[in-house]
Amino acid sequence: MSTNPPPRLYPVLSLVVGACLWGVIWYPMRRLEALGLSGIWLALIIYATALVASLPRTYTAFAEFRRYPGALALLMVAAGWTNVAFVEAVLEGNILRVLLLFYLAPLWATLMGRLVLRERISHLALLSLGLAMGGALAMLWDPRLGAFLPRGRADWLALSSGFAFALSNVIVRKMQQASLAAKVCAVWSGVVVVAAAMIALFAPPVPSLTGAALSGAVALGLFGIMAMTVLVQYGVTHMPVHRSAVIALVEIVAGAASQQLLTDEIVTAREWAGGALIIVGAYLAARASAR
Repeated sequence: MSTNPPPRLYPVLSLVVGACLWGVIWYPMRRLEALGLSGIWLALIIYATALVASLPRTYTAFAEFRRYPGALALLMVAAGWTNVAFVEAVLEGNILRVLLLFYLAPLWATLMGRLVLRERISHLALLSLGLAMGGALAMLWDPRLGAFLPRGRADWLALSSGFAFALSNVIVRKMQQASLAAKVCAVWSGVVVVAAAMIALFAPPVPSLTGAALSGAVALGLFGIMAMTVLVQYGVTHMPVHRSAVIALVEIVAGAASQQLLTDEIVTAREWAGGALIIVGAYLAARASAR
């Protein structure tokens, strides 16, 4: 069997397609919500579908949970909240605003990398932090209150989702000894556990599922979540981290384009300016990680 690396174009195309799908996945989610499938229940069904469908290839990885119980349990919680909060945010909030606030993740990752992994923060990383924070403050400024506050529940969900995503990335980087299959199982099972715990805790109304809603959610789990995960994992596995981090910003472009085409949501000039600073900050954070 040949061990030659794949052609250089394949990982790039894989990551671009995966990021674009992440940028537009809000649309089928909103269509399913219109059929009566609320956010937490939707997250539970689509990620449970992806988890169950992956078991024939990944079930042996659960043995690693006994070797690294603490790290994988923490990854389950962080990744679980990342995805549950993201689903809720894109169902409730302005799509582009949610994506931009989520992409403060490089800022949180840089800070946690310093605190947890003892990574040195370069001058370029400090500049990226300043730009991203400035962009966030511009987006969160509320002239009526004269304060920097999230506008509502969707903003809080997007911010906390990005923070949890950065935390899960730091955990993954710290536990290099665990297999990729174990990490994927931890992510998907974490979403199922967190969603189930929130349902038990807050008792949201049980949706009256129609055949169309259930089959749509299962299809989104199989051909959406699974496909996007495989595409993104393939891309980031076969290219440097700084390059994949920059290419992943295509998700914001896809989200902005789909929002303009499919909704009447408005993004203000101040939000565009703040978002531009966040994107530049994320790009510089990726360049800093390359150095």
